[in-house]
Amino acid sequence: MKIHHLNCGTDCPVGGRLMDGRSKGLLARLVCHCLLVETEQGLVLVDTGYGLRDVAEPHPRLPHAFKSLLNIQLRQEETAIRQVERLGFSPADVRHIVLTHLDFDHAGGLEDFPNATIHLMEAEFEAFRTTRIDFVTKQRYRPMQIDDVRHWRRYQAGGEPWFGFEAVRKVDGLPPEILLIPLKGHTWGHAGVAIDTPQGWLLHAGDAYFYRDEVRSPERRCPPGLRAYQRMMEVDRESRLMNQQRLRALSLDLTAGVRMICAHDVVEYEACAAGRPL
Repeated sequence: MKIHHLNCGTDCPVGGRLMDGRSKGLLARLVCHCLLVETEQGLVLVDTGYGLRDVAEPHPRLPHAFKSLLNIQLRQEETAIRQVERLGFSPADVRHIVLTHLDFDHAGGLEDFPNATIHLMEAEFEAFRTTRIDFVTKQRYRPMQIDDVRHWRRYQAGGEPWFGFEAVRKVDGLPPEILLIPLKGHTWGHAGVAIDTPQGWLLHAGDAYFYRDEVRSPERRCPPGLRAYQRMMEVDRESRLMNQQRLRALSLDLTAGVRMICAHDVVEYEACAAGRPL
């Protein structure tokens, strides 16, 4: 099993280091950190970032308010499909896509892989299908991004826990080394994706946290702009903070040996892409 780390979308919001903790200028840099996993069952994507149709027709596929707020940089070369091709694979080799959640910056590329099976939590699919009760929810979920998606597999947690977290241990068609880990809070059906590698577990925690120092440190540290953005996007504050605290504790447990990444931290992404330790 080989894992490729991909940035499938760059956002440059105003705020500099108040958003990403390191930029010296007016603009910050956030990424859409996705994974491409080579397995005996074919290629598996974890999230897709923005897709070709988002680049070609950003409106109405992407919410105008968030495109401006995040200063989204739409680049065809950053789409998952183009990166799969650059690695020497065919898009048809992507047999499965495992989603942390259905926000527009995580699911925009689903239609670029029409033959792939899409795996996600049942609660997330239902929230996407039925919930349109406030401004943020109406913006985050974009029905036009999944109009042509046909192959869904939806799950509820069950079976043996994973380091104390609920887990989905039988993801249809995938090797047993890939699990879904429910992490409600950012959205109702948000989940992490855990992968058992020869070097130990890798957990893609999606948007359960946004900043590198929210884990791997006894005290949570997050730039104020990014902290405010997380709070704006949450659906269940108590669950989000509780799960984030549990992830922080797991990241500090040296006996567990779990490496942890999130979807948007640029420092984590650059370290993974270069093969450096987190």
